[in-house]
Amino acid sequence: MPTPPSEELKCIPRHIAIIMDGNGRWAKERGLPRTEGHRSGADTVRRVTEVCGEMGVEYLTLYAFSSENWKRPKREVDALMKLLEQFLRVKTKEMQEQNVRLQAIGRLHDLPKSCQDQLHKSIEQTSQNTGLTLILALSYGGREEIIDGVKSLLESVEKGHLDKGMIDGDVFSKHLYTRYYPDPDLLIRTSGELRISNFLLWQLSYTEFYVTQKLWPDFSKEDLKDAVREYGRRQRRFGGV
Repeated sequence: MPTPPSEELKCIPRHIAIIMDGNGRWAKERGLPRTEGHRSGADTVRRVTEVCGEMGVEYLTLYAFSSENWKRPKREVDALMKLLEQFLRVKTKEMQEQNVRLQAIGRLHDLPKSCQDQLHKSIEQTSQNTGLTLILALSYGGREEIIDGVKSLLESVEKGHLDKGMIDGDVFSKHLYTRYYPDPDLLIRTSGELRISNFLLWQLSYTEFYVTQKLWPDFSKEDLKDAVREYGRRQRRFGGV
């Protein structure tokens, strides 16, 4: 069962999304290869997932690998795919113990076959869990998602399943990768960058943003709580007064 929030953490976002930035810089500052930064960043994923479950967050979406990341050097991409597969293989048991349900969004068919197999296996093994839903955005791009959503919508119209006069924001949302999840309440970006980098372009319309200078491998449980505290101090009006 989630730990009841403390007095200062009463306003808990239902859905937190995180752009995990700074692994490469973290490694460079220490004279280490970039892969070590990614490895340390995977440990941060474990910490953040654990504290979100403790706080009672329902959904946590992590920008793990973007569609643009395929442009990186092949050696780094291969290392990231191996790290992803290893992370899933090792952490699935931990997710089971913590009642975490794993999901994934993106063009998953672009992942190496072994990664796809392990991802589907981990999703299946955690499918009955009822706690935090951890959503990994893999080979994900916001523009690509919208394009795929438009194609899905057009297909529904062409097959006669949907009249074009019925199309509105809610209908379109049902054709996106995220159709089973609520929009994020809070977006956290580490490393101080002030952009959303093609992440959840449709879903972030009314999301609160929180940017920290901390590099992702240094992002602690207390840093996450600081973001939630700041979120709790804001007044969300959704365009109203």
